[in-house]
Amino acid sequence: MSMTPVPPEMKRLVPFEMALRDVGMRYPEVTEDFPWGHRTLKVKGKAFVFMGVSGEGFFMSVKLPQSNGAALMLPFAQPTGYGLGKSGWVSASFGARDTPPVELLSKWLDESYRAVAPKKLVAQIGGEAGGTTAAPPAKARSAPARKSAPAAAKKTAAKKSAAKKAPARAKAR
Repeated sequence: MSMTPVPPEMKRLVPFEMALRDVGMRYPEVTEDFPWGHRTLKVKGKAFVFMGVSGEGFFMSVKLPQSNGAALMLPFAQPTGYGLGKSGWVSASFGARDTPPVELLSKWLDESYRAVAPKKLVAQIGGEAGGTTAAPPAKARSAPARKSAPAAAKKTAAKKSAAKKAPARAKAR
């Protein structure tokens, strides 16, 4: 639940917020923060969703680089304020009597995560933006293989540098 107090008439929207929070937290390296009293999910320190329940209802803001045009045709969606709408951010708002479309909002969460997350993390879950509707559990990663030069090449390089230094020492004496 958001850090701000929720009026009694809006409490029925809290389970929708928690369901979408759970979807977002399944992505790799996601953290949760409450910078302005509302829930923010971040990947590598970059926000990919803002959401909360307040006296006005449930709201959610996500970055939708591919589907923002279609999203903005929905009656509950509008460009996110503070100039974020120009960058593809869309906000959805629902009142006390509304039922948020969790499946659609989960797809938006997915697209937003993929738009904000580093390519390596997106590769862990497969595909590109909008590729899946729900995040798979995070997978353990093994350390990358170390690249090393063949031993013979290292010895040759060491001999060459030693040969260059030896004449210089002889001249100095």
